[in-house]
Amino acid sequence: MAADARPKARLPGGLADVAAGDVEERQAMLDALLATYRLHGFAPLETPAVEYLDALGKNLPDEDAPDQGVFALRDDDEQWIALRYDLTAPLARYVAQHRQELPTPFRRYQAGPVWRREKPGPGRFRQFTQCDFDTVGSGSMAVDAEACALLGASLEAAGIAPGDYEVRVNDRKVLNGVLARAGVTEPDRQLEVLRAIDKLDRLGIDGVRQLLGEGRRDRSGDFTAGAGLRDDQAEPVLAFVAAGDPSRTAVLDTLADLVGDDPTGREGVEELAAIAAALDAMGVGPEVVFDPSVVRGLAYYTGPVFEAALTFETLDEKGRPREFGSVAGGGRYDDLVQRFTGQAVPACGASVGVDRLLAALRTRRAEVDAPADGPVVVTVMDRDRLADYHAMAAELRSAGIRAEVYMGTQKLQKQLSYADKRRAPVAVIAGEREFDAGEVQLKDLVLGAERSREITDRDEWRTDRTAQRSVGRSELVGAVSEILAGA
Repeated sequence: MAADARPKARLPGGLADVAAGDVEERQAMLDALLATYRLHGFAPLETPAVEYLDALGKNLPDEDAPDQGVFALRDDDEQWIALRYDLTAPLARYVAQHRQELPTPFRRYQAGPVWRREKPGPGRFRQFTQCDFDTVGSGSMAVDAEACALLGASLEAAGIAPGDYEVRVNDRKVLNGVLARAGVTEPDRQLEVLRAIDKLDRLGIDGVRQLLGEGRRDRSGDFTAGAGLRDDQAEPVLAFVAAGDPSRTAVLDTLADLVGDDPTGREGVEELAAIAAALDAMGVGPEVVFDPSVVRGLAYYTGPVFEAALTFETLDEKGRPREFGSVAGGGRYDDLVQRFTGQAVPACGASVGVDRLLAALRTRRAEVDAPADGPVVVTVMDRDRLADYHAMAAELRSAGIRAEVYMGTQKLQKQLSYADKRRAPVAVIAGEREFDAGEVQLKDLVLGAERSREITDRDEWRTDRTAQRSVGRSELVGAVSEILAGA
């Protein structure tokens, strides 16, 4: 192959390779989340990554390829298929296909990658992992309350401390009632209002005010058209957004005043009141709050919506303090299955953004050294004794300790460098002298790294052996276990 014909090693924008440590960390988080879902009675389901485009609820444009934020192509039968953009639309299709065999309500969980054809940017990827739970077939607001409580329990299982998050709840019917009283009844304009409110965290109240009106021009000069509301129409919407309060009862009273006698708005307030009563019965405290600024971006939500937001401060790329924000969300989508069946099927669920939650946890512990979570590395000093080295690794594995034998041909210093890159906690060293004495050398790589930061004198560094010790060959497993336990 000619040099100029070689493919360039590169990734499409918005995609990322995931290294071993990150894969393991993400899997550990998924295990914690899914265990919490199972504990609450949800059962696993897997749906394919590819669905028919109409099943995802997307419309074909006039051009030869669909847009609307999905990756799509024509199948052999000339029908459009697309990568799923979330795990909820495939669930609706599955329930519609199998509703006669499923229990009612049907409670499922699923984790997996989803894809969105959006402009990539910092922290914004086209492929990311979601971890969902859903209840299909029950219209009880107790389901929504359970979803809010379960989001909190899931975050705590993943490592977020109580007090470091809030689950914020709203009901779209309340906003629809406020808009109806303001004379904003067109579905397209209502959706524009939703999108404007959804940008509150990023743009602040003044930015939302502009997007409710004629529009907003950002610092770069780009102009975003607004919803076109008059000032007298925008004011009740802004009052609605500002109605949040730590007291769920206080928010209900404010919202009741805002919707007046509008029937849709009253229904939304009644749904929130039912959620509040169910939360009280479950003993759920101030970690779940009613926040009218939560509207969620997806158009298929029909009533209650909720987000789990992290409340601790982090620093942005310019060193300014900020809250990390939303890492999970969901709501009620009573019309999604009906698209297939023509019959009303109530449903409610939530999704944890695993990659975003991982990023938050990493930020939270940024000042703490990451644990050495790689395998114990058995170095090779004498290639004629490979059987002995493999026997050591096998003994460690039998005790439940991750271990590997170094497979290269490098000298000891290179092998120890390899162990550092593998984040190994311990290196096992045995050469001719150790075999003759029936011993092995154990190098505590975590302690060694700590000592290297403490020692400033070169001679002391060369002679320091506090992180290395000899033990009898028969004591290998016990001694390694002690090091791993921090003894």
